Order: sequence, then C-alpha cells, then structure tokens
Amino acid sequence: MRKKVSFVGAGNVGATAALRLAELDLADIVLVGGVHEGMSAGKALDMAEAAPLEKHHSRISGYTNDFDEVAGSDIVVISAGVARRPGMSRDDLLTTNRDVVRGLVERIVPIAGDAVFIIVTNPLDAMCHVVLETSGFPRTRVLGMAGVLDSARFATFIAQELNVSVENVSAFVLGGHGDTMVPLPRYTCVAGIPVTQLIPSQRLEEIIERTRNGGSEIVNLLKVGSAYYAPACAVKEMCEAILKDKKKILPCSAYLQGEYGVDGLFVGVPVKLGSKGMEEIIEVDLLPQEREAFLRSAQAVRSLVEAMRRLNGKDSLKSQATGQDNRQARQAKRRGSTPRPGVPLTRE
Repeated sequence: MRKKVSFVGAGNVGATAALRLAELDLADIVLVGGVHEGMSAGKALDMAEAAPLEKHHSRISGYTNDFDEVAGSDIVVISAGVARRPGMSRDDLLTTNRDVVRGLVERIVPIAGDAVFIIVTNPLDAMCHVVLETSGFPRTRVLGMAGVLDSARFATFIAQELNVSVENVSAFVLGGHGDTMVPLPRYTCVAGIPVTQLIPSQRLEEIIERTRNGGSEIVNLLKVGSAYYAPACAVKEMCEAILKDKKKILPCSAYLQGEYGVDGLFVGVPVKLGSKGMEEIIEVDLLPQEREAFLRSAQAVRSLVEAMRRLNGKDSLKSQATGQDNRQARQAKRRGSTPRPGVPLTRE
C-alpha cells in the first residue's frame, strides 16, 4: 500500500512542500485548506498535471474543508495559520494560530490516529505543545520543523562567506525557533574542518546573528508574506527521512523529558527520524556558555507556552461566563424578565 502525506494548510509552505515531496514519488499527497473554495483542488490539479513531466506517480488531491481523505495518513503536516507581516514577531501569532491548530487536530486525530505530526505553524514550539496536548499522541509522533530550516540558513551564509559548495557545510543549530536560537560553530564543519578555523570569530558572530534573524530578513524584503521555499524543503527533508525509515539525524523541535537539562518542553535538538517519527534524541556535550545560551532559549519557549496557558485559562473563564449568561437569559425568558449581566438568577 502506498504511503500518504496530508498537508493541512495549502498556502505557500504547504503547497510547495507537497510538490517537492510528490516529485520524490514516495507517497500520495492530500492538500486541505485554502482561503477560498477550490484553492486546494486547483493547486492539486496543477501539480498532478506536472507529473508526466517530472515522471512521478504520486496521486495528488485537494479539498477546501473536507478532511475525509486525510484518513489513514502516515504523516500530517500542519502549516495552516496566519503568516507573519513586517514588524510582527512569531510570538504575535500565538492566540490566533493556537485556536486554528487546536481545531484542526481535533478533526484529524479520529481519522489519522497513527500519523506522525510535523508542525510548521508559528510560533512553532508553542504550536507543538498545542498538538501534543490536543492529540494525546506520544512525544515520538509530534515534531516541529525548526532546526532543519535554521541549520540550512546557517549553512547558506557560511557557504556564501567562504565561497564553497553548500554540500561541504554541516551546520548545527539548537534551541527554540526564534531570536534566541543557538547556532553552534564548534559543531559546524566545512568538509570536516571546524568553521571556527575558517572564519574569524567576529565575522562568525555576525553570521550567527543573521541566522537568528533569517526569517525576519525575508519578511522585511517581501513586504507581504514570509519565507516558504526553504521551509518547504525542510518539511520535505523530514518527511523523506520518515517515509524511507532513514534513521537520519536532523535538528527538530522535540518534547524533552530531561534531555539537555530541560523537562516538559519542545526545543530544537538533534533527533533520529525513522518510520514512527522520533526514535532518539541525540545529546551532545555543551560548554558552559553554550549550555547557558541553550537554557536561555528554552526559557524563552517556556515563557511563551506559559503565556499561552494563561490565555487558555482566560478563554475557559470567558466560556464559562458566556454559558452562565446564556442560562440566565433562558431562565429570564421563561419568567418574562431581563437578567442583569453578571448577577445570577435565584429561585423565588
């Protein structure tokens, strides 16, 4: 039986990743979502018509709000949500995208209970928490696409600086997917040579800072929208590792349970990917200053998650208050009176 990968969110990232994966001929593709009726179906048909030219046999289908074809998916990629605009941080997206992702997972889990989730929606590490808690899945089957993209950006800037092939660069980035990410020059090599021996420290710090702001740089240049070619390729890389059971080590946002001194939090670390998702978290030795930077990045993620949970609490209280007001209104209607807001009705 052919594998199936569903992309929930058929915008630039989801659709581009779907096309890249289809061209590998590893799985059938399902697109779900779109800002208007027919958008996903149109993109799917366009991709399908490219199959004779690319010589792949992936069946590609698209739907706007119909999740039936997601059933039995081996991988579900969630990229739905609001994209960043100039001046907007990933964290600004917290409330809106939390609600979007939670609603999607509630619809997907009953029909794709064995899938591996790959999360792309920002703020990514926080959205991973939403998926884990909403789905009830084990941590091995909920992963965030973060470090693959951040490492690719780091590698790009190093290759440009040294005027070498990108294939020669092996970059290493840990931490949350944001401004506190931790590129590690000590574990970054060019043809096996530590990059610290090839680039002066001051210039290397400038490259590290550019990596941290890589997404913002593109957002500011585009004016409308955010990066999608590199994020889509990062998604494809993770999907390929899982579908082929490669046991490939890639930096992903994973739920830590004591690894690296962090417990109960999604943070970017090296992960071995296989057919069931995360098979192992690889721990490397960190120097004191590297560990401090990593824990600082983890704390930034934790603060965001805690903020989201406070919002959850407020939403819960608001929902309870609304329910109470509705009950009061029904009682008042039966009695022919009007309730005062916030004052509970009592039996006479």
